[in-house]
Amino acid sequence: MVLLASILIAVVAVEHLYILILEMFLWTQPRTRKTFGISAELAHNTRALAANQGLYNGFLAAGLIWSLLHPDSDTGRQIAFFFLGCVLVAALYGGATAKRSIWVMQGIPALAALFALLWL
Repeated sequence: MVLLASILIAVVAVEHLYILILEMFLWTQPRTRKTFGISAELAHNTRALAANQGLYNGFLAAGLIWSLLHPDSDTGRQIAFFFLGCVLVAALYGGATAKRSIWVMQGIPALAALFALLWL
C-alpha cells in the first residue's frame, strides 16, 4: 500500500506541475484555450491571473513532492495529508464554481491518494 500511495501522490504532483505549465507558460496557446474553454481574447486578458493560479498549483506539487522525499516517513505522510487535502478542497471548489470536470480530473486522484494513505 505504501507503493500505491506514493504512486498516487506522484500522479497528483505531476498533474499539478502540468497545470502550472499550462497556466503560467502556455495560457494563450490554442490547445490550452481549448482545454479551459476560453477565447483568445479572454486568455490574453487573464494571463496574469492564470499565471498566479499556476504558481499556486506549483506550490501544491512542491508540497506533494516534498512529502515523497522527506527522510522521515511519518512526517512525509503528514505533509502528504495536508497537501492532498488542499488539492481536494481546491477541486471541490473549482468543480462547483468553474468546471465540473475538475471534480474528476483533480478531485478523484487526490481522494484516491488520501484513501491509500489512510490504509497505511
